[in-house]
Amino acid sequence: MKKIIRVWDLPIRVFHWLLVLCIVGSLISVNLGGNAMEWHAYFGYSVLTLLIFRITWGFVGSTHARFSSFFPSLKNILNYLQGKAPHVLGHNPLGAISVFALLLALSIQALTGLFVDDEIAFQGPFAKYVSNSTVSLFSKVHYWNHWLIYTLITIHIAAIIYYQKFKGADLLKPMISGDKEIDPSEEANYLPSDLGRASKDGALQRGIALMLLSLIAVVVGYLITSS
Repeated sequence: MKKIIRVWDLPIRVFHWLLVLCIVGSLISVNLGGNAMEWHAYFGYSVLTLLIFRITWGFVGSTHARFSSFFPSLKNILNYLQGKAPHVLGHNPLGAISVFALLLALSIQALTGLFVDDEIAFQGPFAKYVSNSTVSLFSKVHYWNHWLIYTLITIHIAAIIYYQKFKGADLLKPMISGDKEIDPSEEANYLPSDLGRASKDGALQRGIALMLLSLIAVVVGYLITSS
């Protein structure tokens, strides 16, 4: 019988799939242009809200959601590349690099979007508070950074396919169910301490996450609408 361990709590799973939907919506709306740019802005504000939540949850969330549980050190990265690292329940060192890179790139995109001005269909809510040269700089960063996001997303999807096809590791299922199934024959490949670190995912954690996300959404919405 396989050992089932809760790895990803519900707040992380909801964050992940809402972020996917918002990114897809953002890409579709920006390519449509025109009146769809208003929706592009809404998706951008939603992405910003989700990112602030994820960063906060990375410090106060459940075990495997915390950055401290998967922060990639040089030693861990080298050991993993050399096949010397034990299996982990959460993000492996390369996966951790991918997570931090995506969070950074998306944060840059969401924040610069608040200051952009395409002089046609959209002006960011904070563009009027900075100089034209700053608006121009942020607009350029916003434009070129989206190519980095495309690249990182492609790498992310490719990694999921690679682990599924060549290593027999299903990375999608745990992000849907929250649980990781460990075959008894594979337990020796994990650190005993890691196998004993299931994430808490009860009503308390979910309630705190909901209140936190709601508070962040209210603050972000107020700052945008009052500008």
